Amino acid sequence: QVQLAESGGGSVQTGGSLRLSCAASGSIGNINVMGWYRQAPGKQREMVATLTSGGNTNYADSVKGRFTISRDNAKNTVYLQMNSLKPEDTAVYYCKVITWRMYWGQGTQVTVSS
Repeated sequence: QVQLAESGGGSVQTGGSLRLSCAASGSIGNINVMGWYRQAPGKQREMVATLTSGGNTNYADSVKGRFTISRDNAKNTVYLQMNSLKPEDTAVYYCKVITWRMYWGQGTQVTVSS
């Protein structure tokens, strides 16, 4: 079993920055993909950024150039640096980890006010 502990959410004004963290613990094994997803009220959950074990990244078009995903393998932690935040980035952000199965974090709220 894998546990994911997310942190770093909060409230900021437009143009501000936040860094989300997601630490994986437990019977982790080999992590293939770590990523961040978000879900705004009334909308479907969407991919924000993913990072494979090989170092390949993928970003949603809406966050390219503003968000950066990174990983500390020694700590089994994935980060999402979010800069130039916009009100439309407001959502609950979820961490996802794929080993031989998929795990989701509990979510952390990010609120961007104009």
